[in-house]
Amino acid sequence: MTLAIVGDLIFASKIGETAKRSGITVDFATTEQKVMDFAARQPSLIIIDLNFNTINPLSLIDKLKRHPDLHQTTILGFLSHVQADLKLAAQNAGCDLVFPRSAFSQNLPDILRKYL
Repeated sequence: MTLAIVGDLIFASKIGETAKRSGITVDFATTEQKVMDFAARQPSLIIIDLNFNTINPLSLIDKLKRHPDLHQTTILGFLSHVQADLKLAAQNAGCDLVFPRSAFSQNLPDILRKYL
């Protein structure tokens, strides 16, 4: 299972459609409580929009990395290619992979299949 924490409707739609075409289930969460509820199901991949302003992505990444059920889970963040400081902060918080939006979009089918 993959969990996506995305506020941008365009990216949510893109992730959902790509997953559907690939036969992969993606659950979406837009609150920290829902994210933590899904964490108990031990997703193999958590995708986080690092610009999602309804939650604090960096704090959430730190919480997820400390969650006892998520040691095997990869956390992938995406952001604008010009946000070098945010990329570094996400990596320091424990984000395993950070992609610019364009590379994330381009490689999404492969990313989803890899963590199926």
